Amino acid sequence: MASSSLKILEVCQISPATNPAESSTTEFTLPVTFLDTLWFKFPPVERIFFYQLSESESAPIFFNSVILPHLKQSLSQTLIHFLPLTGHLTWSLSSPKPIISYTQNDSVSVTVAEAVNIDFDNLSGNDFHKCTESHLCIPELPVSDTKASIIALQITLFPKKGFSIGIINHHAILDGKSTTMFMKAWAFISKNSKLEPRSSPYPLPDNLKPFFNREVIKDVAELEMVYLNQWLAISNKDSEPESNPRSLKVWNKPGAETDLVYAIFELTREDIKRLRETASFYSERIKSTYVSSFVLTCAYTFVCMVKAKKADPNRKIYFVFSVDLRTRLDPPVPENYVGNCVSSYDIAIEARSLMEENGVAVMAEKINSRIKGLADKGVFEGARDFIPRMIDVEPGTQVVGVAGSTRFGVYESDFGWGRPKKVETTSVDRTGSIALAESRDGNGGVEIGIAFIKPEMEVFASLFANGIKDLY
Repeated sequence: MASSSLKILEVCQISPATNPAESSTTEFTLPVTFLDTLWFKFPPVERIFFYQLSESESAPIFFNSVILPHLKQSLSQTLIHFLPLTGHLTWSLSSPKPIISYTQNDSVSVTVAEAVNIDFDNLSGNDFHKCTESHLCIPELPVSDTKASIIALQITLFPKKGFSIGIINHHAILDGKSTTMFMKAWAFISKNSKLEPRSSPYPLPDNLKPFFNREVIKDVAELEMVYLNQWLAISNKDSEPESNPRSLKVWNKPGAETDLVYAIFELTREDIKRLRETASFYSERIKSTYVSSFVLTCAYTFVCMVKAKKADPNRKIYFVFSVDLRTRLDPPVPENYVGNCVSSYDIAIEARSLMEENGVAVMAEKINSRIKGLADKGVFEGARDFIPRMIDVEPGTQVVGVAGSTRFGVYESDFGWGRPKKVETTSVDRTGSIALAESRDGNGGVEIGIAFIKPEMEVFASLFANGIKDLY
């Protein structure tokens, strides 16, 4: 996205480095699984990693001659390990479902830009800033009816301040854990090859070696064709008569706000402890069972978001969250599996029930019960109707999802110039989600990113801060 605040310096294609020790792979295909097709039309996920530099390191002449070439070279070496990410999602008329296809000429699009009138400190801080400013640091993901790129990257220099790396990925190919793993692998190779240059491709530690074998995902509930047929039905309903129902273009959520601001809020380990004690006071169920930091964080944030809307207390609202299934499937899926291995669950509730003093306890109890019910009812209980439920929600209805996780370790992505100053999940302004990440300082706290129109954000900030103050 070009603007007076951003100067596009180049758009280049980075290919995987060649490995002389191995025979070069010329082409292959990789199937998608039912856990990929669940997310087939959902909007891409966008994340920005901000890095502070010294004034000399962030001078354009040094950055463009030293840091940028190193980032490109280390990306090329990283892509050797992640070949499918350089390919494309395709869906031919002869194939019953989409596939990932890779050829030797495939590459990843990298946009290089320079910020002109963007305040790095504001954008990489926790205070309000316009979502449109964040989107300047995110590239477009090339997607057509017949072919979709899997990822695209943008490296943006903020002269005398630092740089950012923006990544956007097609949701039908990668979940949050997978994209974070890719970024950590790239950072690992970048940092280590900076310290110890070598001519051969840099190896990855076992926890960052990607596992792409789709055979480990068993469609025991026979959901793959259910999901594909649901997406086809939606495409047929919304499309022109002569359009392609197999189009790879994503579904755009109707009624999304455009004049939004983004901000990050934090809960410390002590805050979460106090939330647990308060919720236990109002709920015997919570008092008698373990309630995770995830549940308490989501419940507290969701209640504040619902109150900030100041809308009809009788309205129906939805909370949607995803669960990593890698350890929940039988047999378990390797932790380093790259693809989608999450399923989503929704809770419908009347806003009025969250407006009282016990609102956080009510919501925490519902989320906790839903998660614990997965063991009894199975992880795919309600899965067949999830897509229609989300698509058929009346426009304007408040639907709050969850993006990211405190377990991803996004702040571990050190490319050789220090840990990120901030990591932002930019796409929450398009999905209405809560973005979660671990606190940068590693104190066991949680960072929460949300997007609201400014008046509602001001109300939310007041509710959030005063609610925590009242716990002490």
